[in-house]
Amino acid sequence: MVHQVQTSRLVCHAAYIYVQQTNIQKMSVIAHLRVSADSFELGRILNVSAGSSVVLENLVPLGEQAVPFFTIHGTDESNAFRAAVQDHPSVTDIQQVSSHNDRTLFALDWDVSEDRLFRGIHETGAHLLGATGGPNTWEFELRFQSHEALSEFKTYCSDADIGLEVGRIYNPTRPESGPFYGLTQRQRDTLIRAVQGGYYSLPRELSTKDLADEFGISDQAVTERLRRAIVALVDNSLVAAMEEGEFDVPEA
Repeated sequence: MVHQVQTSRLVCHAAYIYVQQTNIQKMSVIAHLRVSADSFELGRILNVSAGSSVVLENLVPLGEQAVPFFTIHGTDESNAFRAAVQDHPSVTDIQQVSSHNDRTLFALDWDVSEDRLFRGIHETGAHLLGATGGPNTWEFELRFQSHEALSEFKTYCSDADIGLEVGRIYNPTRPESGPFYGLTQRQRDTLIRAVQGGYYSLPRELSTKDLADEFGISDQAVTERLRRAIVALVDNSLVAAMEEGEFDVPEA
């Protein structure tokens, strides 16, 4: 009888572990990935010089215009860049939409079917949340339906000779907050520029007026945008992790 009880407990414990592992596999995950710029089609098309970067602004599903809008940062040679992109055989058309200081927004019409990386994203059912590219490396943020789907994508990239490096992987604590901790595009742009430009440095290297001029808004609007961005970032990262029991509340 004792042996039967012990066996039953072992079976139940094994079943519990299996269920837990299955649930983990089914949980969606967000992965930050680094990809060599010369190992996929779009990286070769949007070839930028040192000191410049590309940010994909608006992403729609594969099969339509996969990456219709992107912004170039830190270059004064937008015309030369546009001509080089237009000459690529996969590109149908590229149009300059707007330009402000060192930021130029383009609309791109290209044949995404030739890009093995985007094909892999589509085949594994991943969602492209954001991407930033430089001269040598692109950083992607992808949401996968499960850890297994992420593993399939890694295998796909290996078989396709796509230089892939996996960075941070996490389960979104608050999926409703979106991929960027609840921050809007404008809040992200302003906060990133403030941090990188030295707004929070001592002594301050970038003023509120500088930020206001760059984004074409008032000083008060900049201050309010940064305040909202910081509140959203902390609430959907540190506070959310605390509520999930990932760390204790620090003593005052």
